[in-house]
Amino acid sequence: MTSAAPAATGPSARPHSTGRYVGLRLLQMVPTLLLILVTAFLLLKLAPGDAAQVLAGDSGGGDAAYIATLRQRFGLDQPIAIQLLLYARNVLTGELGFSFRNNMPVAELIAARVVPTLLLTGLALLVAVLLGVAGGVTAALTRGRLADRLIGAIALLLYATPGFLLGIGLMILFGVVLLWLPTGGYADANGAAEGWAHAGSVARHLVLPVVTLGMLYAAIYSRFTRSAMIEIYAQDYIRTARAKGLAPARIAWRHGVRNALLPLVTIIGLQAGSLLSGAIVVETVFAWPGLGRLAFEAVQQRDYNLLSGLVLCTGALVVITNLIVDLLYATLDPRVRLR
Repeated sequence: MTSAAPAATGPSARPHSTGRYVGLRLLQMVPTLLLILVTAFLLLKLAPGDAAQVLAGDSGGGDAAYIATLRQRFGLDQPIAIQLLLYARNVLTGELGFSFRNNMPVAELIAARVVPTLLLTGLALLVAVLLGVAGGVTAALTRGRLADRLIGAIALLLYATPGFLLGIGLMILFGVVLLWLPTGGYADANGAAEGWAHAGSVARHLVLPVVTLGMLYAAIYSRFTRSAMIEIYAQDYIRTARAKGLAPARIAWRHGVRNALLPLVTIIGLQAGSLLSGAIVVETVFAWPGLGRLAFEAVQQRDYNLLSGLVLCTGALVVITNLIVDLLYATLDPRVRLR
């Protein structure tokens, strides 16, 4: 995942500038995305049926002649290799195909849904990191005591709870019983609010899905942070800092938390894909209009063009997230050089 490496010595160890490093990584994205494109295309082709059969069945014209006409119209009568080359050519020109179910281009559908997904996953990741680091550090500093056991039990419970079950439970509690928060959607149904009123409406609708997704990953991050902090506190430089009389809070933050964040950042990069897949469940439960719900609808409707575009888009998001993680890793650890 990462190209960041510890600094070396000698003339060949000269690090790249950040701009050059980012440019090289973006070039490396091309074969990765090409592999994702080919894999997604071939996997979808292995699925039974095709768009022509689905559309013919929906329109009531399921006879062989009508299906053959549709297959010729969509280019499905061509060999798979030719279809793949045509699809790759269209992707390179920014054309992801046409969603016949939604009667609009795939690129427009994805563009309309990507912002809500980034908003949800970004805020959920922030909540997960804040809660996970706070819980992990507290558990490590109170190792073996009540707080440590309580945090560990809560983390285990959250980790073992399915995302849809946690979401439904929070929805019933805060949306149905207490009536504090809306149970689903993107904003108020009237749609009349603008400006800050609209932003406030979106924020209220965001609370439950963000908390649901964030708590699931906070449980994982708290366990990693606790383990990292316990390992760090066994190092010699921590004992040296204590011997110098440094305040416990300064030792915990400057020498403990900062070093504990390094493995956590790596885990976040590795889990970028699972975070997006977890958003599928959360977006479906809360009717959040993001890429996850769009993918669920595409599977139900057997919209293969839309599914191919979504796989390619989410693959690009994961690759870009890993690049951001590498840059963040180099920022947190001065020993790491980008190369």
